[in-house]
Amino acid sequence: MHVLLVEDDESVAQSLRRGLRRYGFEVEWVSTGGAALAYEGPYAVVLLDLGLPDADGLDICKALRDRGDVPIIVISARSDEADRVVGLELGADDYVSKPFGLREVIARIRAVMRRTQPRTLGAAAAGPDRYGTSLTIDRRAARVRLDGAEVPLAPKEFSLLAFLAEDPGALMSREHIMEAVWDANWFGPTKTLDVHVAALRRKLAGAVTIEAVRGVGFRLVVDEGGNST
Repeated sequence: MHVLLVEDDESVAQSLRRGLRRYGFEVEWVSTGGAALAYEGPYAVVLLDLGLPDADGLDICKALRDRGDVPIIVISARSDEADRVVGLELGADDYVSKPFGLREVIARIRAVMRRTQPRTLGAAAAGPDRYGTSLTIDRRAARVRLDGAEVPLAPKEFSLLAFLAEDPGALMSREHIMEAVWDANWFGPTKTLDVHVAALRRKLAGAVTIEAVRGVGFRLVVDEGGNST
């Protein structure tokens, strides 16, 4: 997959390029808004910094969105709610605040591509994904099967599982999970997250483990040995 990285900080850009390439991404790096708008090569997703030397990244976001439907993920040190809201309203598909981890960026890319693939590629959605020997997640049909039998999940339970399964083993913060699965403007208690995690642990016991890291968040670990029941 080709990624257009628009980032003026060379150290950040080089780190992202190296990391993304290790995961099989092809990365084209430009350091200005003008270069981003002038770039004519193929790319499937844009990683866009807002703090560019020649233009406001929000203006570049709008210009790129006016050109088409290629997914745009904003990566920025601007963490104010106003910037996040404006970025999303101007057409960004997701917003990641610096500092961030490579696995988080990759998970966001994969999640955005899954959501936007039908509109950008015009192709049929991918079939079920297998995790270990017993668990499959069919994102197109919103169905989960364990040893071939369908597991009844509430809508948010499915969304939570699908999000954590985007990058098994990666630690996802409570804030990012709430933003991705519930809403970017969620103001309620995060206790609901613990309730949904407990439900998934009960329903998928033996196939996956959802580990809690106190004060941080959760990670999904696949049991490669399959369901023991």
